[in-house]
Amino acid sequence: MTHPTTQLIHNPYTPPPGFDAPQPGVFKASTVFFESVADMRSRYTSVVDKNSYTYGLRGTPTSYLLEERLCALEGGTRCLLAPSGLAAIAMVSLSLLKSGDEVLIPDNSYGPNKDLCDGELKDWGISYQVYDPMDPSDLEAQISSRTKLIWLEAAGSVTLEFPNLAEMVRIARRRKVFTALDNTWGAGLAFNPFDLTPGSVEPLAVDVSTHALTKYPSGGGDVLMGSAMTRDTAVHRRLATTHRRLGFGVGANDVEAVLRSLPSMPLRYRAHDEATRALAQWAQTQAEFVQVLHPSLEESPGHAHWKAQCVNGAGGAAGLFSVMLDARFSQAQVDAFCDALQVFRLGYSWGGPISLVMPYDLESMRNGWPQHLLRGTLVRFCIGLEAVEDLQADIEEALRVLR
Repeated sequence: MTHPTTQLIHNPYTPPPGFDAPQPGVFKASTVFFESVADMRSRYTSVVDKNSYTYGLRGTPTSYLLEERLCALEGGTRCLLAPSGLAAIAMVSLSLLKSGDEVLIPDNSYGPNKDLCDGELKDWGISYQVYDPMDPSDLEAQISSRTKLIWLEAAGSVTLEFPNLAEMVRIARRRKVFTALDNTWGAGLAFNPFDLTPGSVEPLAVDVSTHALTKYPSGGGDVLMGSAMTRDTAVHRRLATTHRRLGFGVGANDVEAVLRSLPSMPLRYRAHDEATRALAQWAQTQAEFVQVLHPSLEESPGHAHWKAQCVNGAGGAAGLFSVMLDARFSQAQVDAFCDALQVFRLGYSWGGPISLVMPYDLESMRNGWPQHLLRGTLVRFCIGLEAVEDLQADIEEALRVLR
């Protein structure tokens, strides 16, 4: 090679293998080189081999490293990355369900998961039923011979009820139905989804744990990514096959951002948790809030289940709490309250440094008004890393529009 143009492309320099630093190297690839045709063919023998690089969508050393670190965090053994938390949820349902099957989903599930069940899955001949997340007997009563997957969520979306996870998984095991948990709230820190009964001879585990890495693992409000994890090799093969067929991939720079944030995640989670508990307790003293929803509060639905599942294992309670504003306030008044907040910003998601607020039309999100919730208009607060006194003062000032 003598032409400068060719030398630019085929320069012989490669990084020395002994180089090491706090942050791992970032490998970006769509094309992956093979040493020979035989080498190329041999790499397709397994969908679970972390050393079998074939194409960027199948993974690089960078994405494999994040998958392995997430397994260490949540207790799984095999992990796949997806473009978002919702993509990870969709991948699980599409891997474990086929036409004629049925999926059960909690009434307080993440809204887009419900939409997926009521949209594409139903159009493809997969039916769904909604169950009461606070009543394991209701879950068991709805399981039929067609039921192949049960979605679990702890704590519930927006209303933050904490279910009896262990009992629900026992029921599913007894009826030979797969369980998948949206573990974004717990994040692998509040409890171990693959050991729901710590200390027992045979740990009780969900079959799949999904995680919106967009939230706490990223921590910056600037990355979209999800993961699906299992300890079951057969289940992983099904997930990996769907992952490949859907062409799910994640950007190396996004993976790098999550890898950089992971070491500080326990510290951030604890800070979010402590600030949220302080604000939730204070919110109980405000007359405009007829109900405050946070698993650590004794009055909050599922408090005993949260305490048994998380506190006994020294877990946490994340950075979310919701309030039910008195029914005498109109939607316009509630909207004005949210608009009056200055430190809290209006926005979806959570887990980043900036506190967020969002009003919800709960009646349109549930099959019926839950008996454990008082009537009113729900507002969810997502607590960031600002000083608690500033956040409290911001809510106090905004409440003036209701007074």
